[in-house]
Order: sequence, then structure tokens, then C-alpha cells
Amino acid sequence: NDASNEAETYGALYNWYAVLDARNIAPEGWHVPSDVEWQSLIDFLGGDDVAGGKLKESGIKHWDRPNSGADNSSSFAALPSGYRNYGNGIYYNLGSSSYFWSTTEYDNTSAWCRDLRGNDTKILRDVGNKNYGFAIRCIKD
Repeated sequence: NDASNEAETYGALYNWYAVLDARNIAPEGWHVPSDVEWQSLIDFLGGDDVAGGKLKESGIKHWDRPNSGADNSSSFAALPSGYRNYGNGIYYNLGSSSYFWSTTEYDNTSAWCRDLRGNDTKILRDVGNKNYGFAIRCIKD
């Protein structure tokens, strides 16, 4: 992470290996959610098609226009931190999307993640290369 990612506003981005590191990235009493735990939250918020809007910070202070359906009714206040490409170290999509790791591995090189986009109310389930830099959110044990 560096100043170009505006980490003070958007938070740090981590590769998937940091998520599972034995030093535990989450504070005591908290953990990074599994793919199943992400889906439980999404289902509680009304499903994949609408949960994205309920998770995103409302308005366009941080999100690019149009920030579709963003009402932050969940109080999650997701910010558009984008992602960091491991191959070239460049940050992408700052202002237009968020990617959040789960602890659930997909295969040797990939893990499940969730993707929010400013032009959509959906939250997408996706597979990300474990070396990419994505955001994390912790939940209480």
C-alpha cells in the first residue's frame, strides 16, 4: 500500500495470504468471513441483486457516478477502494468498485471474493487471484 491508494480514506488492500496468515490480520474476537458468511449477509439484505446498494456508502463523495442504488441501509458503508494488481503493482478501479476477500479458497491460485460496483445494485461473487490486493471486512466471532 502507498499514498496513491489513499489508504487513509479507503483502507489498506491485502493479498489473500495475509487473510490466512497465522499472525491473524483480524483483531482479537473478530475474523475475516468465509464465502458462506458473506452469502448469509447478502441473503439477509435481500439477495445478490439488491445487497450491493445496501452495502455501499450512499452518495458520490467517494463513489463515481452513478453509485446505483446505494443507500447504505446496512450501515456497512463500503468504499470504492478498487484493487491492486500483483503483476505490475498498479491500483485499479479506485472510485468505481470494491473487492472483498473471503477466507474460502477456490483452488491453488484463487479464492472467493465479493465485488461491489458503482454502476450496479448487485454484489457479485467472484474468484480472485490470491496475489491481488483486495479489501477485507471482519465480523465478530
